[in-house]
Amino acid sequence: MNTPLILRTLGIVLLCEAGALVPSLIISFSLGEEDYMAFITSIFIITIFAVLLVWRPVDTRDVGYKEGFVIATLSWILLAVFGAVPYMLSGAVPSFVNAFFETMSGFTTTGATIIEDVESLTHGILFWRSLTQWMGGMGVIVLTLALIPSLKIAGMKLFKAEVPGPTKDKVVPGIIKTARQLYKVYLLISFLELISLKIAGLSWFDSFIHTFTTVSTGGFSNQNTSIGSYNAPAVEYIIIFFMFIGGINFALHYHLLKRNAQPVLQDRELKLYIIIAVSAILLVGINLKQSMNFDNIMSFRHSAFQVISIMTSTGYSTADFNQWPAISKSILVALMFIGGCAGSTAGGMKQARFYILSKTVSRQTIKLIHPRAVVPVRVGDHVVNENIVENVQAYFFIFLGLQATTTIALSAMGMDLISAFSASIASLGNIGPGLGMVGPISTFTSIPAAGKILLSICMLLGRLEIYTVLVVFTVKFWR
Repeated sequence: MNTPLILRTLGIVLLCEAGALVPSLIISFSLGEEDYMAFITSIFIITIFAVLLVWRPVDTRDVGYKEGFVIATLSWILLAVFGAVPYMLSGAVPSFVNAFFETMSGFTTTGATIIEDVESLTHGILFWRSLTQWMGGMGVIVLTLALIPSLKIAGMKLFKAEVPGPTKDKVVPGIIKTARQLYKVYLLISFLELISLKIAGLSWFDSFIHTFTTVSTGGFSNQNTSIGSYNAPAVEYIIIFFMFIGGINFALHYHLLKRNAQPVLQDRELKLYIIIAVSAILLVGINLKQSMNFDNIMSFRHSAFQVISIMTSTGYSTADFNQWPAISKSILVALMFIGGCAGSTAGGMKQARFYILSKTVSRQTIKLIHPRAVVPVRVGDHVVNENIVENVQAYFFIFLGLQATTTIALSAMGMDLISAFSASIASLGNIGPGLGMVGPISTFTSIPAAGKILLSICMLLGRLEIYTVLVVFTVKFWR
């Protein structure tokens, strides 16, 4: 194990976090808010700790995937631990467990919160809260790779350990160039949404907050009732569009910007994503019209917003879908499992995995009829490697196993079954709100401390897609 490389990379990641706190400090100081000292102290603490890790000499000749897994897992844990410091020092969230939960929810773009009155928070804390989601959306390590060329030797190992999806495709030769191109696309989409929201009538501050948390499909808002507080159709439709964009593989956005439409038109996962989204919107809209007596426009508006919000794991709300008919709630729960596309900022199990699983079921059906037939799993014209097929099958059952275990554990802590079930899937899928006591107009405050730590672990597992974290905690990994 190349320990010096691991420590140095962790130090660089923490330096990035310290730098990310500077805008919040400037906002807090310029507005005369009393918590600016909390940001100064936080930056100082993080920087000192980071410098202690960075100064060590590094041998880059011995780098393997073990280092990538350790760096990815520890980076996200340290980011959440140190990112909680401003919350505690400012008094916004005095408890470390609660502050850690809030920060982990931010960086993993889960969007679950323990803060009951977000409108009482200062501008500096609100900006930091939303910025954690923007940083976590594309990936903190991918951002570090884009900024620090010296990590190019270990780059692919780090990239594969963090980027979501069953496959890890480079958009251009070289992992550093790929990271930079992905962030250029991310910045462009963020800029377009920022301007759109400002034109739609939001203040610059609100536009920044909701741009950070929409493009990252995170869902933190500076309003207690989320996007519903604006009651502005233009704002909702803009956010629907950019949530949907955030749920698409960013490599496809890159190809589209390069005027190379062929990969986009041929992508089977994107087609499945669109089909599921449109079908769910229609089904929920019809159900709302029949059961809630909404007119056609209101049914479509609520249905489109909540379906895309849940499917992309953003977690915004314009209505209390906890009060919706059972059919609509069942569809939303199913969308929590499915999620967005691989290589996007969305959570869930990913469309690509469900596509491969469906092809696997089809293959097994054919083999029952023709036992000796050789039937490869295909995605379009491409044959899927059997290792990937096995990986997807194992991931599916591990995900369900973790979700069931977490549900049982939360139930043992006193939560009702619906709340425990939805909280577990909302955390593993990085969704945010669930049903019952963790519904869209509720928070996770009432969950016991042990439950919050458990759900924080689920958020990390979901963001790094289980394997990266689990492998670090196996005995054989360290032999």
